[in-house]
Amino acid sequence: MDTIANFRTFIAVAQAGSFSKAARQLGIAASVVTKRIDQLEWRARTRLFERSTRRLALTDEGQRLLPAARRIVHDVEDAFGSALGHAHELEGHLRIKVPTSLTAMCLGDALGRFLEVHPKVSMDVVVIDRPVNPIQEGFDIVVGMLPASYDGVLEAGLCPLPRMAVAAPSYLAARGRPAHPTDLARHALLNFQPTGPVWTFQGPNGPIAVEVAPRLSTNDGHVLLNSVLRGNGIAILSAYIVDGALGRGELVRVLEDFAIPEYWIRALVPHSRTHLGRVQALLSWLRDEFTPLPPWARH
Repeated sequence: MDTIANFRTFIAVAQAGSFSKAARQLGIAASVVTKRIDQLEWRARTRLFERSTRRLALTDEGQRLLPAARRIVHDVEDAFGSALGHAHELEGHLRIKVPTSLTAMCLGDALGRFLEVHPKVSMDVVVIDRPVNPIQEGFDIVVGMLPASYDGVLEAGLCPLPRMAVAAPSYLAARGRPAHPTDLARHALLNFQPTGPVWTFQGPNGPIAVEVAPRLSTNDGHVLLNSVLRGNGIAILSAYIVDGALGRGELVRVLEDFAIPEYWIRALVPHSRTHLGRVQALLSWLRDEFTPLPPWARH
């Protein structure tokens, strides 16, 4: 059984949604496509497609196998390309995890320009805000901001990410301005779920932890920004989200004398993927994107 040929056929069927269409794209008989998928399902000990007279769809097991199949096929193609002296030609598939708001504001544009420069590269871009272990979930690169470390994973810092407590002038006019983090107990608080229910500040005598009972809790930075702009409360937000609103006077900083621990935007790469040219190229591209100044600081 030629596993690589079977994987290529599996990928083609998943993309085409039809055995016959995949056969035409691959230039082989439909019976060969059927045989290869049957062999792969026998090897996997499970069905990879739900088949009916009306439609063909991946099973849950097929959906889990597809990213791995793509990586394996592209790794084999990379190996042959290197052996034949074509390593300079960047091509292959990348599976990337990125955070929601950062992607909407700048990462999406950076990834689009990378694909424009490298037309033979393809990407799966998965938008998730929770921490992700790239080895366990099958990613080539994970871009994130929340602290997380994993065995067998390279951590590449892209840039520091300052965070600050902010509110709308209308809110402060109605509710007053907190002078100390403990004053937050008397205020409406808007919380970013992935960072947890405790806000930490650095005071003159050490850290100050404030447990919050938020009026709004959300895992989306834009929802949080919209609510704080409307005067619904105080929020802790990252610089890339609030810089524009602060510059326009739509938001103001509060508790400026109490520093909030900054995060780092980091790229996490499995050590087993760092040798791949397309992974190295994207990592270099991201470093250039965030240094010496990140996109939101280029005024």
